[in-house]
Amino acid sequence: MAAAAAGQQNCKNGCKNGISDCDDHVPGAFKASDITIELTDSPKEKPDPNKLVFGTVFTDHMLTVEWSMEKGWQKPAIKPLQNLSLHPACSVFHYAIELFEGLKAYRGADGKIRLFRPQLNMERMLRSAKRLTLPVFDRKELLECIRKLIDVDRDWVPKSSEASLYVRPVFMGTEPSLGVKRSSKALLYVILSPVGPYFSSGAFSPISLWADPKYIRAWKGGTGDSKIGGNYGNALFAQYEAQDYGCQQVLWLYGADEQITEVGTMNLFLFWTNENGELELATPPLDGIILPGVTRRSILDLALQWGEFKVSERYITMADLVQALKDDRVKEMFGAGTACVVCPVGRILYKNEDLAIPTNGNKLAARFLKELTDIQYGRTASDWSVLVGDS
Repeated sequence: MAAAAAGQQNCKNGCKNGISDCDDHVPGAFKASDITIELTDSPKEKPDPNKLVFGTVFTDHMLTVEWSMEKGWQKPAIKPLQNLSLHPACSVFHYAIELFEGLKAYRGADGKIRLFRPQLNMERMLRSAKRLTLPVFDRKELLECIRKLIDVDRDWVPKSSEASLYVRPVFMGTEPSLGVKRSSKALLYVILSPVGPYFSSGAFSPISLWADPKYIRAWKGGTGDSKIGGNYGNALFAQYEAQDYGCQQVLWLYGADEQITEVGTMNLFLFWTNENGELELATPPLDGIILPGVTRRSILDLALQWGEFKVSERYITMADLVQALKDDRVKEMFGAGTACVVCPVGRILYKNEDLAIPTNGNKLAARFLKELTDIQYGRTASDWSVLVGDS
């Protein structure tokens, strides 16, 4: 236990038990400068970027970092993509001690590879780790490890403005015991996958939603604001029921007043003339139920920068939406997330009634999509972009 104790002392904010509120000083954290690299001797053929199915193809290499209560963080390693060998009693299997992140690397027309605001992903991942009592890590060091991994597999970043390289960090408890407790062992790994549009209908086709309050994605005091696998696994049943009703995604509602929260796995935006006659872009507030999406934050930042209409983080109920539709006050409604970027909503099935959502030509959604992708693919210079390697 001496190594663990040594790795947890001297923190100005008082680290204990491997859990720390100090985000900028993580004693004993792994460092990117210690990374080891083992290259594959059998590289795979790169896929056609025009025929990619989301999340089905993976690159040649992966990043792994192990942690234990006894030894602390081990050195990070980049090695050939391979299966994991885990004991059947691992805590990740029995108690869902698992979280993940999702970000993308983009190849611009200039050939440079960029990440989009990856610091926000690292911050969210650290918050999720604390929520699941997993050990803390240095956000900057993890990001640098990820940049090194992408640089190793840089030829996998599609040479296309319609595709990108999806980056999936995963962090899970691996203690081989059946006790319901903080895991004494953990594994952090990162895999890469070249991807095209998230929805099979295309990158910017309006989707249909099914709204029914009998299913809840997240609740106050829960883990809705953390990016953990359990939030997604428990949503599948409702997702397939939505498809049975002819809809592509679930519009998640919460509470007796049926607050609108999220759209499938995306954050929600409503562009409308509000009750006070103001042109407004509204999205639900971060009250513990909503996932703090990077695209969500970026859309709010852009809208505030434009200063052309009111921008609000506030509650919206189904009654508010239904009344606004009756009053012809709705302009557009769209989801936003890393996988899809921006996705318009065209129809909502609610209480056996089809609610047609005006699109206004999806002008605002299309504007956000263009602004964001111009930054992501390097067509617009921005400090939101982080270069990979020498690019």
